[in-house]
Amino acid sequence: MAETQLFTPTTPEEVLETVRWAVAEETPLEIVGQRSKRSIGRPVEANHLLDLSKLTGITLYEPEELVLSARAGTPISEIEALLAANNQQFAFEPMDYGPLLGTEAGRGTIGGTLNANLSGPRRLKAGAARDHILGISAVSGRGETFKSGGRVVKNVTGYDLSKGLAGSWGTLSVVTDVTFKVLPAPETEKTLLLNGLDDHQAAEAMAEAMGSSAEVSGAAHLPEGVIAKFLDRALVGGPKTALRIEGVAPSVEYRVDHLTRLLRSHGVGDVLEAEQSCALWREIRDCHPFCDGTPSPVWRVSVAPMMGPRLVDTFRRAAGANAYYDWQGGLIWMRMESDPEAEVLRKLITHFGGGHATLVRAPESLRRQVDVFHPQPAPLAALSARLKEQFDPRNILNPGRMIQPASPTT
Repeated sequence: MAETQLFTPTTPEEVLETVRWAVAEETPLEIVGQRSKRSIGRPVEANHLLDLSKLTGITLYEPEELVLSARAGTPISEIEALLAANNQQFAFEPMDYGPLLGTEAGRGTIGGTLNANLSGPRRLKAGAARDHILGISAVSGRGETFKSGGRVVKNVTGYDLSKGLAGSWGTLSVVTDVTFKVLPAPETEKTLLLNGLDDHQAAEAMAEAMGSSAEVSGAAHLPEGVIAKFLDRALVGGPKTALRIEGVAPSVEYRVDHLTRLLRSHGVGDVLEAEQSCALWREIRDCHPFCDGTPSPVWRVSVAPMMGPRLVDTFRRAAGANAYYDWQGGLIWMRMESDPEAEVLRKLITHFGGGHATLVRAPESLRRQVDVFHPQPAPLAALSARLKEQFDPRNILNPGRMIQPASPTT
């Protein structure tokens, strides 16, 4: 076995040089940033590491133009602190996987945000990272640099290519620079908590809230099995259904009152003020109940919102699981004890109208045995294979992370 080499480029030119070396040597590279998401996916089949943690720096920030550019290895926490100082934010509310996967919070990078297509509870309203990317610079697996998009919000040149790399997990290119659209942060927020609803009742209440004029920006249901894990056990008294309202203070006050009256038939509600509301949604976003320091399997399941409770009920007849719901019930976080039960779960997803499931946490031995990412239908799998062939024909970049690696093209 060849000796492992660690490459730590500090410039895009050094990234290009490293990839060209790998292409010439026909040797694959594992691409990492701060390694906060390294254990998502199958173990990468590569001896050498391309570490982008020193490729850092915010290269452009124009608050008035709502645009920010940075090197790929720049910590997302550093960028969010700068945005907060200017009363701005990434509206897609990117999740921090670090605590769930056993690393420190705040270590994710802006490049990883795009490669994982991160989002949070506000995805219902604002979308994910791919919906806010404006431009990228990258190096393909052919050892060629390319750019897409630009540095202004109205520039759509090559925009689809930038979006197409979102969620590719470093298997198509090494992104060196990214440009994102940013937006003003809300002045304040409150959360209406409905008490005591079961999963099915909560799905109905969330649907009614999302269909109202209250402009709800977050809708989650926290069953009794997880409720004590939020806000340092401050939430007690059974399951809670959380509905977030954001904006200027008078509007938030009016809309919370309107929503409370609208949902009165679903039971008594409590209201969390801004500080507690913000903390709660951060914990919902980052899967706080399952950040337990164990390798127990955790799934991220996406289905039609009203199907979530039915899927969980049926799954529990076959296997044990703890769960809670985000995105109005369309995102289910599920924790098992040992066996990820991939076959059972994916059959149920098909049965309940389709969706997808990603095994975001499991021991390496399990991640080698199951499809971590949801298997694609044949036409989509063929399209993905053609994209891989165009961007990385020698299978140099993160081989095996998403699917079992094929032999390099000869």
